[in-house]
Amino acid sequence: MSEQQLQRIVGMIRSKPVKTDQTIEEERQDYEGLALLPSPSDIKTQPVTADGVPAEWVYAPSADVGRAVLYLHGGGYVLGSIDTHRALAGRISRAAQARVLLVDYRLAPEHPFPAALDDSLAAYRWMLADGANPARVVLGGDSAGGGLAVATLVAIKDARLPMPAAAVCISPWVDLECVGDSMTTRTTVDPWIDREYLTRKAALYLAGKHPHTPLAAPVYADLRGLPPLLIQVGTAEILLDDSKRLAERARRAGVDVVLETWEGMIHGWHAFAEALDEGQLAIDRLGEFIRANAA
Repeated sequence: MSEQQLQRIVGMIRSKPVKTDQTIEEERQDYEGLALLPSPSDIKTQPVTADGVPAEWVYAPSADVGRAVLYLHGGGYVLGSIDTHRALAGRISRAAQARVLLVDYRLAPEHPFPAALDDSLAAYRWMLADGANPARVVLGGDSAGGGLAVATLVAIKDARLPMPAAAVCISPWVDLECVGDSMTTRTTVDPWIDREYLTRKAALYLAGKHPHTPLAAPVYADLRGLPPLLIQVGTAEILLDDSKRLAERARRAGVDVVLETWEGMIHGWHAFAEALDEGQLAIDRLGEFIRANAA
């Protein structure tokens, strides 16, 4: 492990603690200003409207136009945008040799559940209508976006649409009740988020819905019939048990699951690939999985 690289990043994060008295707009501005990953100069983008949902194609020169990733950004369903995740999408495009459709789904509290899910499902329908071969499409997302990717798979199944080839989830948030053991056992080592932060975001997204609502918290969904999943999670993050529980439930449902626990890694460490060796290594592993399942 690149201990010095990681400790520099952890120190940087801890020097800018989350402010609990911020407005939603102030939180969003801070999140947009992180700019953790500069976009490589050769990454190309193309804004599109995916059945009414703002989106952007992001692709490296090596991208196979027939292979596509529908990517859903993190941010607790309240924060995040195409801008915050464009660079990560570009790195995934290069590693996967695929185009990446980065979806700017609607955010809570202005647009609570199921708005984000409706938008991700609409974007997938649009991809199919635009000629994408579902056998060469992979869903992906990080944090809340990882949970949304799993929920979208369930919604695709429920709508009897062709299933994509696979899904990749980075530190997925799949339990909006926030009851996993790591919510407390990892709280001193996770520099990004804590249980209080997540429960506030969950309340904004759920807007009164029960936290076990399957399409909001897919750890409680019927996962039978889903395609292969790759789940990556760090051992130093409070969402560790979300990934473990999701993998366990998916395996019990007959889903082919690969769970990778990265020793010492913090929440969403891929975002630091420019300065953290393991960030790029994890992205490379995502690329391998995507290429293998969407050949």
